[in-house]
Amino acid sequence: MTPLDKPTADGTGAGTGTGPDSGTGADGEAVASRAVTEAALFEAFGGFRGLVETTLPGLVFITIYTVNKDIHAAALTALAISAVLGVTRLVRRDTVKHAFSGVFGVAFGVLFAMMTGNAKDFYLPGMFYTLGLAVAYLVTAAAGVPLLGLVLGPVFKENLSWRKRNPGRKKAYTKASYAWGLILLGKCAVLFPLYLWGDTTKFGWVTMALKIPPFLLAVYLTWIFLAKAPAPINVIAEMEAEEKAEQEREQRGEREQAQRSTLGTTGGEFADDASRALLADSERLRDDPSGTDGRRPGQAGRHRR
Repeated sequence: MTPLDKPTADGTGAGTGTGPDSGTGADGEAVASRAVTEAALFEAFGGFRGLVETTLPGLVFITIYTVNKDIHAAALTALAISAVLGVTRLVRRDTVKHAFSGVFGVAFGVLFAMMTGNAKDFYLPGMFYTLGLAVAYLVTAAAGVPLLGLVLGPVFKENLSWRKRNPGRKKAYTKASYAWGLILLGKCAVLFPLYLWGDTTKFGWVTMALKIPPFLLAVYLTWIFLAKAPAPINVIAEMEAEEKAEQEREQRGEREQAQRSTLGTTGGEFADDASRALLADSERLRDDPSGTDGRRPGQAGRHRR
């Protein structure tokens, strides 16, 4: 169950705006929008636990390296911690992407550092990833297809409906993507020069210091932009409603067809009875043209009287 599907205290879904604290009208919609936005951001970025998992291995690495200057010990310990965190997520049946993303990132850092013998290289894959992500945010926002909308659209169950049907959401996603791109680009502007000319230990601690604050700032700005934007269009619910309506139309058509078949059968039986009656009358008249049924004329007359 995702945070978006978790029921609130009054039994309603998050973000429905139907609970006692949701208010009515515009206030209720604003409260619902904020609730859905918070839940979606929590799910998309892993929440507090996700921050711990992305920060702890690097923190352990630089701590061990600061103490004994042993790259191998620092790298292997960081990798072991990352693997334990990933396995814990799998055992708890949490989101797989959060379980493996941290492990792969640390594994690449360990590989770089042990191959080059330079402790700074432990952080190099993450730095290149951050730079590429910053460029992707800026380019997609400029192109009118903001990356954040592509990431959060499925979480909000709106998919790509914001592109054509909800311009207010598209504007918010564009602003948030620009914010992410600029924040990450500023982080790279600090780390890359320090990587080239700074002391290894100092570089490691600055890298860890810049791990969480820029991320929290970007998430906060995203929350601000999306909380003020129009509510997402739940295209999943729309598709389910269309499927249900189609099923009801098919069932109604089947019932009408069955009724027509029943009426046709009954009408056919009546027609057959009438045909048989007419045939019997015609045969009787053919056998007895006088219509007396074999009686004498006087008897027929008395019968008629």
